[in-house]
Amino acid sequence: MPVRIEFQELDRGPLMIDIAGPRPTAAERAMLRQPAVGGVILFARNCIDAAQVQALCGELHALRHPPLIIGIDQEGGRVQRLRTGVTRFPPMATLGLLADREGLERAREAAWDWGVLLGAELRGIGLDLDFTPCLDLDRGISSVIGDRAIHRDPEWVGVLATAVWEGMAQMGLQGVAKHFPGHGAVAADSHWALPVDTRPRAALQEDLQPFAALIAAGIPAIMPAHCLYPRVDAEHPAGFSSRWLQDILRADMGFTGVVISDDLSMAGAHGIGGMTARVDGALAAGADLLLICNDPVGAAAAVAHLQSGGPLPRRPRLERLAGHQAVSPLSSAVRARCLRQIEQLQALAPGGAG
Repeated sequence: MPVRIEFQELDRGPLMIDIAGPRPTAAERAMLRQPAVGGVILFARNCIDAAQVQALCGELHALRHPPLIIGIDQEGGRVQRLRTGVTRFPPMATLGLLADREGLERAREAAWDWGVLLGAELRGIGLDLDFTPCLDLDRGISSVIGDRAIHRDPEWVGVLATAVWEGMAQMGLQGVAKHFPGHGAVAADSHWALPVDTRPRAALQEDLQPFAALIAAGIPAIMPAHCLYPRVDAEHPAGFSSRWLQDILRADMGFTGVVISDDLSMAGAHGIGGMTARVDGALAAGADLLLICNDPVGAAAAVAHLQSGGPLPRRPRLERLAGHQAVSPLSSAVRARCLRQIEQLQALAPGGAG
């Protein structure tokens, strides 16, 4: 006789975790129902094609109320988890290349259509949140950022990233500006090491410009970098720094949305301590939602740790990350226009493809 699982009504907790395959196992479903969990992030291993992801999103959303927030990294180029049954987007650097060749306004139009098409496709299959746009400046230093960066000019990055986000938002898909306050000036990859950016605060101001533009546009979430900026906070990487998250991002820049940590399993976070220390450090600094990826043991430890102290505080900000509307399919004319824009951008990518 099948086991009957009661539908649970819980506030969203502060953890966003992952699952191993294209459907959650019974143990994973139980984990996703834990009060400390508020969302799930999908990777390529979870994505066979658009139809399967749509069924997966339905299954995940049905686990509890309010529904889990489902996110994905779908930037374009080498960072696109779902690749079958949806548009293959080029690297975001192609928007900057188009601006160089045909002007900023022409690129802004393409960026808007990029966001509309991306939003229609992802929201249409049930995803709430895309971890894009990337606002790091293309300084020719960071290989992990590379062609994920739109351009070197901070004003252009702000204009083009805002257009992408506004197109997404038009279709109900939420976005995340990353990696605050800027990952483009350091060579180390925070997946494997802690990058250190030794520039003074005044020099970092240029990197902050695109974030200011997206805050003004209403971006609902920002992700801090696992990078250390010792001239601002000598002890804590940005994602664990109340100086960066509370004093600068919230007080100085006026951001009122959700701060989402980068993956706490990355090497750039290891200097804080074990997983529970990273969870405590990120929350104390001002993060609202914590990513724990590719580390089921760490995720289980974080859940147990957060739930050991009694009821968790409510996090009403997280409601901003839920998909806010059902999406009707794009008209054939709008979809054709958007696809032409993407094809033109694809032609600008190295090798002619993203």
